[in-house]
Amino acid sequence: MKRSEMDSTVGGVDWTSDDSSAPDLSRSDRAREFYEESIYKPAVVAWSDTRTRIGLLLMSVYLLMAFVAVTGLWRTPTSSQAPERYMQPFQNWAYPLGSTNAGVDIMALIIHSTDEMLLMILAGGVWATGLAVAVGTLAGYKGGTIDRVLMSFSDLVMAIPGLPLVIILAFTFNPRNPIFVGIIININYWAGLGRSLRSQVLTIREESYVEASRTMGVSTPRILRKDVIPNLMPYITVNFVFAARYVVFASVGLFFLGVLPYQQTNWGLTLQRAYSGGALFAPEAAHWLLAPMLAIGLLSLALILLGQGLDRVFNPRVRTRLAGESESTASEEDEDTFGGKVM
Repeated sequence: MKRSEMDSTVGGVDWTSDDSSAPDLSRSDRAREFYEESIYKPAVVAWSDTRTRIGLLLMSVYLLMAFVAVTGLWRTPTSSQAPERYMQPFQNWAYPLGSTNAGVDIMALIIHSTDEMLLMILAGGVWATGLAVAVGTLAGYKGGTIDRVLMSFSDLVMAIPGLPLVIILAFTFNPRNPIFVGIIININYWAGLGRSLRSQVLTIREESYVEASRTMGVSTPRILRKDVIPNLMPYITVNFVFAARYVVFASVGLFFLGVLPYQQTNWGLTLQRAYSGGALFAPEAAHWLLAPMLAIGLLSLALILLGQGLDRVFNPRVRTRLAGESESTASEEDEDTFGGKVM
């Protein structure tokens, strides 16, 4: 064997095989391979879980309501728009959820609150998990001074009470943009998650495949992207769901208490008006209180089910089991094709 061939083969593994074969693939082949490995197969795995299907169905309803609100396909909630006050649900299908004591369409209140709620969820979840992943993985992998500085800053953020900080920021900035509101609600949510991720990275960085990448001179960003973060994805997914649910409940509570700026359409404000209007003790107004509560509960359920279902996509044990099943299926097909002999 020539010296160049020996150098390219270390420990029985040809490290140059991927790079040398890459130019042989056309752009369409690479696109097809990326689609199958990164989109199609994960989607099949996720769809095989009943929780994912139910979660997607529920989330699709909220996305549809957000689309209806943005495009104006449903009436804007205003006073005296319903034929009568305290109209009961399903009594008039033009107002399927009934009306309030001021004749406001409750369905309109629910629909026109959905788009901003989804924006708050997305902004708060991405802010909390994104910052936690960046801080936790970098601190755990690099160690040393970087680890001490980042973890000291995380401890400082964790020491600040979350709710008082959110109230102070809300009164200071008076945020009306739902993206800004979502970030403020989760302003220090990332700190605890970042420290948890750091502890897991400390274990992952000692694995043999990470050591091999370091020995080969692979850059730190690529190691984190290819070797470290994929192993953290189940934990990241679950905590994204927790962060998103926290935004839902915290925003509703803060709007209910009047901490966040007044908005005409918000589930928290709808609950506050229903409570002030005596819906808690008046049976004829119970639907006014129950409608936003049901919207909040189903959205939380959708997030939980999606998080649990997507865990199958990132769970290494599930991927290994499914890969084994696919290989056994392929072997059975080969045996059937070649008369019981695998060629």
